[in-house]
Amino acid sequence: MPPSPNKDQKSRLGFYIDWLSSQGREWYNPDLRAYRDYLLYERFRIDKQGRRAPARLSPQTVMAHLSTVRGRYGELTRSNETRDRLFELANPEDSESEQRALVDEFFLRMMNDVHPASAPVKLVSAQDVADSAHLRLKPWQVSALVRAPGVSTLRGLRDTALMTVMVCTGIRAAEAAALRVDDLRQRLGGELSLRVREGKGGKQRLIPYGPLDWCLMYIEAWLREAGIKAGPVFRGIRRGGKSVRANGIGVWTVNDIMNDYPVSIEGALCLIKPHDLRRTYARNAYDFGMDLERIRQNLGHTSLQTTQTYIGVLDGRERHPPSMFTPPHDRDSLAQLTGAAIG
Repeated sequence: MPPSPNKDQKSRLGFYIDWLSSQGREWYNPDLRAYRDYLLYERFRIDKQGRRAPARLSPQTVMAHLSTVRGRYGELTRSNETRDRLFELANPEDSESEQRALVDEFFLRMMNDVHPASAPVKLVSAQDVADSAHLRLKPWQVSALVRAPGVSTLRGLRDTALMTVMVCTGIRAAEAAALRVDDLRQRLGGELSLRVREGKGGKQRLIPYGPLDWCLMYIEAWLREAGIKAGPVFRGIRRGGKSVRANGIGVWTVNDIMNDYPVSIEGALCLIKPHDLRRTYARNAYDFGMDLERIRQNLGHTSLQTTQTYIGVLDGRERHPPSMFTPPHDRDSLAQLTGAAIG
């Protein structure tokens, strides 16, 4: 690791170091071609059922990982400390010229192996993207999805609350996992809003709920039944399903939760990804007449600060989404269902 790695460097180099360890390889003996193939085709994770689940990366992401690794090797090959460490690997009984030749060979092999030509990544340019690649649910499909977990168990109530806040605000999986109780009721221009403490690129933003503030009904029911008054909103549930853990959930847990509730689309059951809910928010907001710039601000997409310099800070009322989804329960029935079943 470099002395002060940024977040991306730490993550990508951590991946690489773990892979080296799993392969029994030393840092001075890289094989970026094999590492590329691992990221593209072989990487997996263990899901909450203890099963191996594919966790392959996209070609664009693999290119970013390899670029970071190559950059670090470039720094190492320019360091005298690296040469000193390699000299320690030489046989002390060899002559100085033989030791130097060995170190030079190590350097040459490292430089050859990390050269971009040694592990190219093929990118396919797509003119069109099939609808199946990026799902955008219709309002009736959203209703079916958020009904699926039910609200009669603690787990079902948590999963319903999670999915409703994601589809009603367009937040990312990582942003949902990081939500804390005091993020739920902030104000933007007087409008009740959700606070995203740190979005992509380290940006904080506020997202007005508008008429979609009904998602708070499910979150409040979840917090009440789980006994959560502060800290992380969404948490793991202990075995037995009657109590929650102190720590918040992670991004992979959000993915696992979504995998439990496939939706019927054109007669086939489809797994909904967290990012599909983000696309669903954006598409439906646009279809219901919301301005593209306001959608972009709510989603926290790039060039937010630059764009706001030109247009100024928008009033919260102008940025809240239209009433494009409706809750499958009313407040009284939700209270009766959760109180009777969980209590």
